[in-house]
Amino acid sequence: MIRTGIGYDIHRLAEGRKLILGGVEIPHSHGLEGHSDADVLSHAIADALLGALGAGDIGQHFPNTDESIRGISSIEILKRVNKFLTDKRARVINVDVTLIAEAPKIVLHVPEMRQKIADAIGASKSDVSVKATTNEKLGPIGRGEGMAAIAIATIEITGSDD
Repeated sequence: MIRTGIGYDIHRLAEGRKLILGGVEIPHSHGLEGHSDADVLSHAIADALLGALGAGDIGQHFPNTDESIRGISSIEILKRVNKFLTDKRARVINVDVTLIAEAPKIVLHVPEMRQKIADAIGASKSDVSVKATTNEKLGPIGRGEGMAAIAIATIEITGSDD
């Protein structure tokens, strides 16, 4: 059975935080605010994979009220989501994620992001697409107050839970 899920995440930019996107630290004046490392790319992918599996969302599995996961790497979140997939006899076919941000440019970091994401979800680098766009200076993202990401994931489920 082939299934598809969509994921979305948004975080506010804050001083004094590292900017982590797709598991890669990106040089920037601000980082993303959040309970974890606030990696919007990884969070959107996690939600897309969980949605494809019909397993809820990232907030259910990794709530911001759980102090034991404060500061967790979002790549670790993806690894745990991949374990959910494996347990349900599912595998990733494809992931496509888009960062929405005015800055910084990520093009030089995309190959490393694709590899880190692929490794975390048990996929090939060629099965992971990472790209970016701006918000054309419109709204809070356009004013550089935050970043968002949207992802779609396709999985194949080879077994049944019945």
